[in-house]
Amino acid sequence: MSERHLIRGAQLSNGERADLLLEGGVVAEVGTGLDAAGATVVDADGLIALPGLVDLHTHLREPGYEQSETVLTGTQAAAAGGFTAVFAMANTSPVADTAGVVEQELTLGRAAGYATVQPIGAVTVGLKGERLAELGAMAQSRARVRVFSDDGFCVFDPLLMRRALEYVKAFDGVIAQHAQEPRLTEGAQMNEGALSGELGLAGWPAVAEESIIARDVLLAEHVGSRLHVCHVSTAGSVEVIRWAKARGIDVTAEVTPHHLLLTEELVASYDPRYKVNPPLRRAEDVEALRAALADGTIDIVATDHAPHPVEAKECEWDAAANGMVGLESALSVVHRAMVETGLIGWSDVARVLSEAPARIGRLAGQGRAVEPGAPAELVLYDPAARGAFGLDRLAGRSTNSPYLGETLPGSVRWTFHAGYATVRDGEVREASEVARLAAAAVADG
Repeated sequence: MSERHLIRGAQLSNGERADLLLEGGVVAEVGTGLDAAGATVVDADGLIALPGLVDLHTHLREPGYEQSETVLTGTQAAAAGGFTAVFAMANTSPVADTAGVVEQELTLGRAAGYATVQPIGAVTVGLKGERLAELGAMAQSRARVRVFSDDGFCVFDPLLMRRALEYVKAFDGVIAQHAQEPRLTEGAQMNEGALSGELGLAGWPAVAEESIIARDVLLAEHVGSRLHVCHVSTAGSVEVIRWAKARGIDVTAEVTPHHLLLTEELVASYDPRYKVNPPLRRAEDVEALRAALADGTIDIVATDHAPHPVEAKECEWDAAANGMVGLESALSVVHRAMVETGLIGWSDVARVLSEAPARIGRLAGQGRAVEPGAPAELVLYDPAARGAFGLDRLAGRSTNSPYLGETLPGSVRWTFHAGYATVRDGEVREASEVARLAAAAVADG
């Protein structure tokens, strides 16, 4: 039997207030003064109802790196952050380059029940950049893969990149490129500039990103295919993407929450929590990224949630792994960087964190406006909450967050996936309870 919830007095992303009845896995009614006998009543006074968030760039680590994260713990982190769907990157062990591996990830996600897990397939076998993976087989599998990426590695060979773009056209797929010219970033440790010289760390030049994006938008135009650019980090990249869109090239782009807020000055602490790929950039880059997200040049925010065990981060800078966890903090960071600064409103938040990522990933049933008949995938967010971001906010297996101890706005109070609550009054529900609700939702059709 599925859960029924009557949400009273929520603010929708358009500013209107309404009651919402969630029943049978859908938003059954939207109105005022609604009543439903036997439904769990949620007092949403002061809360904003957004469509469930969708992350196009998540590292769940399973199979192979379960010491960092699993599909279960990663989707618990997702639910805590208001996400109802995540796209799982392919850099697992074995690599998600076959139908068998992506179907395994899909099955694990459905069993856990906290969020839709949509696998991303590798572009090349083993992420080695030598030959194309089984793109067609993954697309035709039960996972229906539509996004392909070697994230962590750039598809550097231009001929291979062209062939990949051509191949995915047949099933409306998209190549998500990790734009990093490998020869220009050998040994790089942080953004290249005056600060890298002062700190004695090898620099990571902006042109290493910008040159690959420039090449790939031209390739996408040449073959008439879709290109998505992962974790854009420089002002120059923004200009290349803006030029490509003006030319009519079918390119989309993402920015991470940390590139909207954090700058290279943090690296002066040598705290490995701030070591990430691409690196934290200049304040000027942050401003350009914010403006590009506001004007639509950058389409979405994606977390690049990258969990690591303690030993991979609590070490000297040079030896530390790249990456930050970001699912639990993403909405609060966007709130701080974009909403509190007046650059975007809550309807735009719904667009960049839910509607557009679902559209780019061709994920049905997600990213829908909160309206009658829509799937009951939504988050209730308290924008007035404010406090230090602590370990209690982290629901995943790893704790390598750059925001620990920082004051961030907002709090996720409820998350609903497939009509049932995965987060209830600020608490992630028990795994066995969520798994039971997920199985019941499947049985109910």
